[in-house]
Amino acid sequence: MKDSPMVFFRFLQLAICPSPRAIPPRITGSLACLIWAALVVPAAFAEAPPAELNERTNVVLIMADDVGYECFGCYGSRQYSTPRIDQLAARGMRFNHYYSQPLCTPTRIQLMTGLSNVRNYSAFSLLNGDQRTIGHHFQDAGYTTLVAGKWQLLGAENYPPRFRQQGTWPADAGFDRHCLWQVDRLGSRYWNPLLCVDGTNRQLDNATYGPDVVCDYVLRFLEENRQRPFLVYYPMILVHDPFEPTPDSESRQQKDRQRNFEAMVTYMDKLVGRVVDKLAELGLSERTLVLFSGDNGTHSSLRSQFGERTIQGGKGRTTDAGTREPLVACWPGTIPSVRVSNDLVDSTDFLPTCLEAAGVQVPAGLDGRSFLPQLKGQPGQPRRWLYCYYCPRPERTPAVRFARDQRWKLYGDGRFYDVEQDVLEQTPLELPAQGSEARAAHDKLTRALASFPEEGQSLLRFQPSGRPK
Repeated sequence: MKDSPMVFFRFLQLAICPSPRAIPPRITGSLACLIWAALVVPAAFAEAPPAELNERTNVVLIMADDVGYECFGCYGSRQYSTPRIDQLAARGMRFNHYYSQPLCTPTRIQLMTGLSNVRNYSAFSLLNGDQRTIGHHFQDAGYTTLVAGKWQLLGAENYPPRFRQQGTWPADAGFDRHCLWQVDRLGSRYWNPLLCVDGTNRQLDNATYGPDVVCDYVLRFLEENRQRPFLVYYPMILVHDPFEPTPDSESRQQKDRQRNFEAMVTYMDKLVGRVVDKLAELGLSERTLVLFSGDNGTHSSLRSQFGERTIQGGKGRTTDAGTREPLVACWPGTIPSVRVSNDLVDSTDFLPTCLEAAGVQVPAGLDGRSFLPQLKGQPGQPRRWLYCYYCPRPERTPAVRFARDQRWKLYGDGRFYDVEQDVLEQTPLELPAQGSEARAAHDKLTRALASFPEEGQSLLRFQPSGRPK
């Protein structure tokens, strides 16, 4: 390599000054070395980050689309096959009381910003442009960031004109790379998919399965960035309707919605396993926190057997069937294995938890609370309650507000339930007597409701204003 500067200089000299007399010979050697140092050495360092960056914790945050806790073996299902996610739970921690928003976009915005929907949710399918996301925080900390799967945060072509492109592009949300369904265009998500890959829409053929393309992209990203700290946010395309056969189905012509859904759950599990296997292959498992969850309950047309109960899918509803989700965490060497937590977790809690795991300062003013101490086997500061503001179409629908703990649930309109005894919320309770456990819970949840604004936002009175400073 000792002649490399001179070889490089001669190439540069011929490209810029074809005449050998253009640069005096006496300065050729020193100038070549200066140019070599200025252009080539920084590139070499870009390929090999400082050791302190290499030792940072990676984060892989996976979120399935439209699947409740009743569809996972580690939660007690015998109807669905989820061996890889069950394995993650066995190697790490499973939470029994994680609650999302009842619908996809509201949950995604809470997860990405750490804030309740009452503060920053203005329209379905939009992420306001002034919001600081998990991508921004990790980028600013020196991480390489990827989002892959389902976006639905810009306002695609299928929405009314006043909402189109009023949200946020992936690159403006803090992500260096992306491979996504439904950015500015719709198209198919499964067979014959239309995907936006790093800003370019690509229409793929009928033999191509969209979730495979996205997963392959995630695996390549892991390969390419194994020597850098990274954030992978993987909001999966599966298992949202339409309920179609997967590449592992016996026939592409299968029309039974329930059977196709069960196959899609299994295929979703398979893709999660591919990501986990790639981390192991690259020797990154012990430096990577993997979190798996869902965004809302199962589609309302589906019925799942869960022990002795039959659970009707609750997507869009504020009952447990619409909001109670799986949450599994795995981080070999850090999270003790075969742990089960009954602590409350909310979808705003992902942002502070991931930042704290990566050693990144958690900003003030979030509604989310880190559950990293619990992952490490410490008591932490578990939530005493969580709050939900659900208003998926704020331009035309009223909001539903509630606060709850593991057992009790109080709505903003006064309805009060013992969810442990009345999971379908069919019989509201009267105001409990003073001194009772129920009255103490009612008073606690009343204060929780009062700690948040009663009214949220609407796109009609809020306009996006670019990336926050």
